Amino acid sequence: MAASTSSQVVAAFRAQLRRPHTLRGDPEAQARLSAGMLPVRSEGMRAALAARTHFIDTQVLDAIDLGIPQIVILGAGYDDRALRFPSPGVRFFELDHPNTQQDKLRRLRQMRVDISNLRLIPADFAREDASDRLAEHGHDAVQPTLFVCEGLLVYLERSSIERLLASICRRADVDSRLVASLAVHPEGLDSDSVIERVNARRPNAKAEPWKTILPVAEYHDLFAHSGWTLIETIDPSVTDDRIPEGRTLLISAVPE
Repeated sequence: MAASTSSQVVAAFRAQLRRPHTLRGDPEAQARLSAGMLPVRSEGMRAALAARTHFIDTQVLDAIDLGIPQIVILGAGYDDRALRFPSPGVRFFELDHPNTQQDKLRRLRQMRVDISNLRLIPADFAREDASDRLAEHGHDAVQPTLFVCEGLLVYLERSSIERLLASICRRADVDSRLVASLAVHPEGLDSDSVIERVNARRPNAKAEPWKTILPVAEYHDLFAHSGWTLIETIDPSVTDDRIPEGRTLLISAVPE
């Protein structure tokens, strides 16, 4: 398996956005990290990614302002937030497939940037326990953490999502938060049929198929079963009429 193509098109598109950065942060980090990558072209997808990026950026900055010292990004791909939002006392932990992590580390070394605030952790979410991998790389389970699952869960089987959410919940103290993006469909539709139709339209579906699209109520049950309570749900279509309604949900959750 090569480095994630989906992560690359997302990163290349993000490099085109105007985004915030902390005082010590690099506003050009994403452009340099994604050099040579081709961005997503679909206008609807671009609008959805812009809304998603803004939501997650805001959540990360809010967590830093609240004094949360650990940011864990699951399925990080070519995320630039450790470079964009470096802050005193804040550590970033990024988990993703070993091939993607290897390519990202190569790019970071070519950029000659300080990544002392970042731990790049190779992980296969279908086979490895995220809690174990975090513990091995210095994550402190008794300190508050913001966990980020942006653009990840749709690529995992439902059973893998439940294991992942339960695993990180074991490392979440009472002041921790989880933010995520979810692929959703209306009640009454068969989820397997929805996934089949969606993948039939996706050019990269054979290499990186979508595996989980559920109605909102089932996500509430899934998160609750894994130890999380959803406290905020946002359909990004309310922010931009180019985004189809009822396809994506942005959520935040706290440990039960």
